[in-house]
Amino acid sequence: MAQDGELRLHLRYELEDLCPVVFRKLTDPQELARWWGPDGFSTPSVEIDLRPGGAYRIAMQPPEGQLFHLVGEFIEVDPPVGLSYTFRWEDPDPEDRETVVTLSLYDTDVRRSELTLDQGDFATERRRALHEEGWVQGLGKLGEMLASQWD
Repeated sequence: MAQDGELRLHLRYELEDLCPVVFRKLTDPQELARWWGPDGFSTPSVEIDLRPGGAYRIAMQPPEGQLFHLVGEFIEVDPPVGLSYTFRWEDPDPEDRETVVTLSLYDTDVRRSELTLDQGDFATERRRALHEEGWVQGLGKLGEMLASQWD
């Protein structure tokens, strides 16, 4: 097991749209369901009460396997530039613990923005790497979705 503060995830993405559009893709249940999760996963339902203290619940379906859920509460909701929330699995792996996700958005030019993600602290490197893979693939789908609207 790691000491607190040791296992964090930091990602940065440049996206093909401005903060208000990206923020909506991160928080609107129908939009989130279009890109959320690792490759091959579907998102059958997304429930969001977008306010500090509000809860969310996301159903995830792997290509093969049982439906599972992730849940949490919003800590900060600062449209269109910031979002922070707790992240936990409804039926956690023994190596899982609740983490906090912080998303920050910055416009970088007339049609692009930058998204930074910070998540932690993870209990093990294996769980941090699993989350990294999921975020990289999911945010990659978000980036492709945003870029395709300009084609």
